[in-house]
Amino acid sequence: MKKIEAIIRLSCFDKVRDALGKIGVNFFTLKDVKGFGLQKGKTYVYRGSVYDEDYIARLQLDILTTDESADEIVRVIVEAARTGKVGDGKITVLDVAQVTRIRTGENASAAI
Repeated sequence: MKKIEAIIRLSCFDKVRDALGKIGVNFFTLKDVKGFGLQKGKTYVYRGSVYDEDYIARLQLDILTTDESADEIVRVIVEAARTGKVGDGKITVLDVAQVTRIRTGENASAAI
């Protein structure tokens, strides 16, 4: 089993969600996250005062999946979220030792 963590632009969420839905991924955890990297933050001037926004808002999708589906899910996210500009995000794929559905007690891929 795998856990896919994808950090994407807020503006790309609808496109990514729809693309994942087309391949049968209709469930994931969504988090608002902040970070910084090559894109850096923005500087705003308001009434003569300068304000720096050091962190950039992004969304993180966490998806649990089978080993066989992981590569396709990553491919779909990349295609839907890529703008070609700095700050498009990152995807990590992690091994998962165990998953248990609390409601039914199912384990492994049956719990996904």
